[in-house]
Amino acid sequence: MTEPAHVGEYVPTWIGPDGDEWELNPPGTDLFTINEVSGYGITPVELVAEPDARGGDRIRRVRPQARVLTWPVRIRDTTHMRFLTRWRQLAESFAATHHRGPGLFRLTRPDGSAREILAYYQSGWDGEPRQGHTEDTPVLSLLCPDPYWRDTEPTILDRRYSEQVDFLAPYPNLSSGDVLGDTELTNPGAVETWPEWTITGPATQVVATNHTVGHTFTVNHTLAAGQQIRITTRPGRVIGPDGSPLAGALARPGSTLWRMTSGSNLITFAVTGGGPGTCIRVAFRARYSTA
Repeated sequence: MTEPAHVGEYVPTWIGPDGDEWELNPPGTDLFTINEVSGYGITPVELVAEPDARGGDRIRRVRPQARVLTWPVRIRDTTHMRFLTRWRQLAESFAATHHRGPGLFRLTRPDGSAREILAYYQSGWDGEPRQGHTEDTPVLSLLCPDPYWRDTEPTILDRRYSEQVDFLAPYPNLSSGDVLGDTELTNPGAVETWPEWTITGPATQVVATNHTVGHTFTVNHTLAAGQQIRITTRPGRVIGPDGSPLAGALARPGSTLWRMTSGSNLITFAVTGGGPGTCIRVAFRARYSTA
């Protein structure tokens, strides 16, 4: 008779803006989650509708909404001062999101896989009535402006200069293995994602086209060997080698800093002024509707 697999336990972890980590462990420890959590399911949306002349409504737009995680925890210790020290430290980690930017709420499953979401402390760490001596039970409310969960590590792909047959004339080719010019990038997530780009010189122009979504962007900026610019697509900006914005580098009109749709994306890279050391790196995190 086959032994049943161990059910296992998920591990919630709070990572503050300063990188401090707090495991909100299952019952049996001095800091654990109460089993009354909510808000980690399907991404909330707003359905914008208008009356249909033939009856009912017509959905005009589906707009994702910010997510609110409700996460009750219990924190306790054997003496008041030991309890107070931990209570204050964890409270400050959540409060830091108000002036240092979001923290990360991460759920790790029994098989080691994990997803995370950016979050701000909203309410709940108030000090519960008739508690506060050696234990407290805050009901945390965490606001997640981007309501989608994401992979904890980015997918990173490099395309490097290669002196091969120049079928993208007059551009030098970029290749990875046997891929020349056109390449297929797969977004394993359930929804679209917004990549970040790092371009390493030498180069004078880079054209990146996503044929799947039908958009192209062109960056005009001369990079010496080893110099880099970084492009973020959400929010859209181009950052120069010295860390300052390059407002004029993106060709306008005609450039859209495109998203990657779920699944396969057919991409073309073209570089002018490339040579040994030229590299285009794309990094993205797959995103999901649920934890």
